[in-house]
Amino acid sequence: MSQFESVFVQQVEAGQNALLETDVIKSRCVHHRAGSGLICLETSGCDCRPARYRVFVKANIDIPTGGTVDPISLALSLNGEVVQSSVATVTPAAVGNEFAVAFEEIVCAGACSTNIAVVNPNTQTIEVRALTVIVERIC
Repeated sequence: MSQFESVFVQQVEAGQNALLETDVIKSRCVHHRAGSGLICLETSGCDCRPARYRVFVKANIDIPTGGTVDPISLALSLNGEVVQSSVATVTPAAVGNEFAVAFEEIVCAGACSTNIAVVNPNTQTIEVRALTVIVERIC
């Protein structure tokens, strides 16, 4: 199991990854460089049996000052593409209204290593704080 966190408030532009500043728990098959938004999941070394990971994400999100009041989301990106089933959406009543979001996905790393990230799938910048990502290899 690996755990990564970012406790500071960060503004994440549309389509960009949230950054993870602290590697709380490290494992030998999940790699991350502190301050980066990418997490690399290793393969099982066999094309027939992909490595399977459970990825859990939780964070607080809001619309920063100057933003437009619209639904906002946070999601998981798999090799640069948003995993649609992971999109967690809230609808703030006003700028600065903070909401907690969380989601969990199962990710398979097949023949090649897989990169995951927490991404802003919106068309506007959002604020992300208290971000935690837990990655657990399940087989």
